[in-house]
Amino acid sequence: MPAAKHPTRLLRVPATVLAVAGLMLTACSGGSGHKAAASSPGASTSSSVAGSAAPSASSTSVDLTSYYKQKITWKSCGVAGFDCGTMTVPLDYAHPVAADDIKLAVARKKATGKGKKLGSLLVNPGGPGGSAIDYLQYAALGYPSEVTSRYDMVAVDPRGVARSEPVECLTDKQMDTYTAVDTTPDNTAEIKALTAADRTFDAACNRRSGKLLGHVSTVDSARDMDVLRGILGDPKLNYVGKSYGTFLGATYAGLFPKNVGHVVLDGAMDPSISSLESSRTQAGGFEVAFDAFAKDCVARADCPLGTKSVAVAGKRLTALFKSLDAHPLKTGTPARPLTEALGTTGVISAMYDQSAWPSLRDALTDATKGEGDALLKLSDSYYERDDSGKYSNLMYANAAVNCLDLPPAFKSPAEVEKALPSFRKASPLFGTTLAWSSLGCAYWPVAATGHAAKITANGAGPILVVGTTRDPATPYAWAQSLASQLSSGHLLTYNGDGHTAYARGSACIDSAVNAYLLAGTVPPAGKKCS
Repeated sequence: MPAAKHPTRLLRVPATVLAVAGLMLTACSGGSGHKAAASSPGASTSSSVAGSAAPSASSTSVDLTSYYKQKITWKSCGVAGFDCGTMTVPLDYAHPVAADDIKLAVARKKATGKGKKLGSLLVNPGGPGGSAIDYLQYAALGYPSEVTSRYDMVAVDPRGVARSEPVECLTDKQMDTYTAVDTTPDNTAEIKALTAADRTFDAACNRRSGKLLGHVSTVDSARDMDVLRGILGDPKLNYVGKSYGTFLGATYAGLFPKNVGHVVLDGAMDPSISSLESSRTQAGGFEVAFDAFAKDCVARADCPLGTKSVAVAGKRLTALFKSLDAHPLKTGTPARPLTEALGTTGVISAMYDQSAWPSLRDALTDATKGEGDALLKLSDSYYERDDSGKYSNLMYANAAVNCLDLPPAFKSPAEVEKALPSFRKASPLFGTTLAWSSLGCAYWPVAATGHAAKITANGAGPILVVGTTRDPATPYAWAQSLASQLSSGHLLTYNGDGHTAYARGSACIDSAVNAYLLAGTVPPAGKKCS
């Protein structure tokens, strides 16, 4: 969840993971042809699907055979071992029209082992708006070799994201202005400035991507994944979804329970809660994560927040935010001083991964000396702004998907002000920002098509849900809730810090997930790793 004004949920793997991967798979291109599908298309409507009502009978009766039978023409991505291509899907599944079809970018790295292969393993890093293809390099090279040797590692950028018909909104310079707008307004004038920024953002998305905005829901992307499953020839979907990718995976399971293979949902979202409750709970998650950071920091002699206590560290950070609100810090770019909004985003960015804590300590040390560059760099990594000033479309896709998936948390500034006490109780440090950040969908040009609902996925095989006890972005309670909702859910717990757990350093977690992916063995009830 950002300090940005708009998105109500930004849930993805840490930026440090994607930095390790690099943005290297840039040559995704291909064509279409025909190949027999592994199983017949269509969606089961036997269970509720969060983010949208399950498809109607009329929508599931539409003949989608030609989409399932297409063939991807694979070509080298320009990086050894990685292949790229495209797949074609209908813009509107209820009314597929060839002239409106869209193309999605797909990439893969074939299994490296010589033994029996297990098919394809799709991966998604979250967001919504995170590029699965960018994440693929990390997954293909960073996941345990026991898994990558047996599975073809596959990714598809969801519709509206990165290489797949990307949603576009602001120019890069406009985005610089937007990310710096005050997210803790103190008076009527500042509230008007904030809402004006939201309205400008929303109108720009409608102007540049209006035709697409009604067709980028999580349900749409889940249906795209089933088409890809058929194209790849897999009778069931094998999948690792991180963060928001868990919502996508759970939605898939609700739509296609009989097509569920080995599905791992790591850093789980709770599909049964509203966008308001999601934002408020997430605020508490970032507070818990900051306390963990502060506990580590104050034990160090050079901690920029002091060496007394977590409580004192929190007060010093609050004082820094207030100082930035009144007097933004200079940076190496005079046109981009470090505002309170940018500074808050920089801190939040480092909460996703404890490996970023040293960078945050350094950045806060610089800030106490009047230098804002390091915190600005952390903020830029969160927004996926590169050194040339170019933004990815992460935030645009994030808004488009979130605003379609769930009704807005708030419909007016007055509703935000009424909710502020509960947000501040959940998070004294970040609650105000998280509350005002949840207002943007109030002005979205397309009405939400989804709603909060439990997902049971009756008839699905075992689904593994992984939760981290001090996860800042997807609080542990969400993993507990999702595992209990799913009729075949199994919870695996990581007692630790950071966002998501698999392939991030815990041998215990990796061993348990590997056993499930390779043999379908679920961990014993109550299994905990540390």
